[in-house]
Amino acid sequence: MKSLMALVVAGALVAAPAFGADTKAAANPQQERMKACNEQAGDKKGEERKAFMKTCLSNKPAAKPESRMAFCNKQTAGLKGEERNKAQSECMKGG
Repeated sequence: MKSLMALVVAGALVAAPAFGADTKAAANPQQERMKACNEQAGDKKGEERKAFMKTCLSNKPAAKPESRMAFCNKQTAGLKGEERNKAQSECMKGG
């Protein structure tokens, strides 16, 4: 009976790491935003911190900057043919 009990205890010790192994999943975007806002909040306390966190967490991620090609397409939208090609070329050069 003692050997059976020892076997059960040994089995539990071997299996225990498998049950608790890496239960921490990757942080989702909301958790990442919360972490960033907490770091930015710094030493703020009370209502000031609460207001800051509300504003910080409600902000949408910044939009990606417009590519040069998209910018130039907008700039030359009304032009046609050779005139558009020339304006597009100048715009892409940065001129």
